[in-house]
Amino acid sequence: MDIQYFKRYRMEIKLAGREFLSRPMAPEYRFYPFSQALLEGFALAKYRSFRQEPDVQIFPCLGELEGCRKLMTEIVRKPGFTAQATWLAIYYPVPHAQPEYCGTIQGIRDPTGRGAIQNLGVTPEHRAGGLGTNLLSRCLEGFRRSGVHRVQLEVTAHNAPAIRLYRRMGFFTVKTVYKTVEPVAVSSLP
Repeated sequence: MDIQYFKRYRMEIKLAGREFLSRPMAPEYRFYPFSQALLEGFALAKYRSFRQEPDVQIFPCLGELEGCRKLMTEIVRKPGFTAQATWLAIYYPVPHAQPEYCGTIQGIRDPTGRGAIQNLGVTPEHRAGGLGTNLLSRCLEGFRRSGVHRVQLEVTAHNAPAIRLYRRMGFFTVKTVYKTVEPVAVSSLP
């Protein structure tokens, strides 16, 4: 079995002296800060954003709805969970229609006081319209208001649109890391 290596960038931004403003969006998009009542919406947005992405090879839980539910529950239970830096985007196509959970971002404050972004995700049909920028701006502003001075994240090197977004917002690469993934052994059936 061959081990696969995935190149990832650890990126960071200093928040001092910055203010993060959200761009105007179409009125069908609404943004909600974390609340326990929206936990299922956060899991659905995460699943729909990542289920067909290469990151599923590194983090298999992102490829299953139940895995995303468990991951969201774990994130919320972490000691440094930062509700002000955790947002959900919902698209309301027409009045009284079923809303679409279309984007999510979560924030955690580590023991040193540095913020860590967890899984910024936008569903494929809602990409390239400013949703990721809005979620990231809200997250960074939430961290800033909660007293965090630096925020970091990791992104897979092949994800050029995300890297462009992070650089445009002021992130810089501090380290290149490689995640190793061993193929899952499939047992042969009799």
